[in-house]
Amino acid sequence: MPDTHLSHYAFDGIPVPAETRAVAPGVYWHRMPLPFKLDHINLWLLEDGDGWTAVDTGIARPEVKDAWERIFAERLGGRPLRRVIVTHFHPDHVGLAGWLEERTGAEVWMPLAEWAFARMLTLDQSDATHAATVAFYRAAGFDPAELAAVAGGRGRYAASVSPIPLTFRRYREDETIPIGGRGWRVIVGLGHSPEHACLWCEELRVLISGDQILPRISPNIAVWPHEPEANPLALYLESLGKFRALSDEALVLPSHDRPFRGLAWRLDELADHHRDRLRHTWNACSSPATGADVLRRLFTRKLDAHQLMFAIGESLAHLHLLIGEGAVARTTRADGVRLFRQAGKFS
Repeated sequence: MPDTHLSHYAFDGIPVPAETRAVAPGVYWHRMPLPFKLDHINLWLLEDGDGWTAVDTGIARPEVKDAWERIFAERLGGRPLRRVIVTHFHPDHVGLAGWLEERTGAEVWMPLAEWAFARMLTLDQSDATHAATVAFYRAAGFDPAELAAVAGGRGRYAASVSPIPLTFRRYREDETIPIGGRGWRVIVGLGHSPEHACLWCEELRVLISGDQILPRISPNIAVWPHEPEANPLALYLESLGKFRALSDEALVLPSHDRPFRGLAWRLDELADHHRDRLRHTWNACSSPATGADVLRRLFTRKLDAHQLMFAIGESLAHLHLLIGEGAVARTTRADGVRLFRQAGKFS
């Protein structure tokens, strides 16, 4: 069957690393590699008077730094990078913010919660934090091999980012950031990260959506060890409503895959996707199940250690929303492992 997403893509092809491609007046798309199955991130350069503003940075790896150096030499027309706007704390977005600040003198802008999380994750490498992390995944039902994968990931975040800037410029919900004579309004999405910022330019009808709205995959919505009782999926689905008022003719610039149009269609599709996953989650709880049991029902393909962390977090996010709706109940076994079972109807 034809891929219905293809009709929504706004451009054919993708830029290679260090290439920039105009997607709207004063807005340029470039792409950097990632060392994961999701092997790229889209980044954006905005003309800003006699300089440039970058939106997101790429992960801290030599090949990404090399691509940035080529952009400085070949693509900026001799104008300096004056500002780096980071949408959220994940390493593919903030990874080179500190390096870009040091390399160019650009000012780093971030939402407060995103900066604080980035600083916390790079600084807190204590044994107590590691023990709490292992305990969280043990309670989710991980077996010894899976817990070994957790232990192997210690310090992974800090290794993926350059030093997070000690100081930054905070921006927040509904603030309008002037860039190149145009206003970009901040829309904060929840669930994927604590204060994920998207940027909307009414004049251009362009939305830089970060990871909040992607054209083909759903962003990872997960429960993590630092907030074990969180209900991030409820936050995510609620915050999608903030984008309903935007023009359906908007050009959406996502962090992964390709720019697309059809915002209302995609918002509906994301909501429907999660409702379907919630039904599968509820069905997996027909008899008492651990979070890991539910994970294996939802994700039937083989997962590497990196994917496993995201998958268990996403499974728990769906379970926690069902608990909030009264469709699932949770108990704890004598060994501390949590069990989930159906407690009401799924609606």
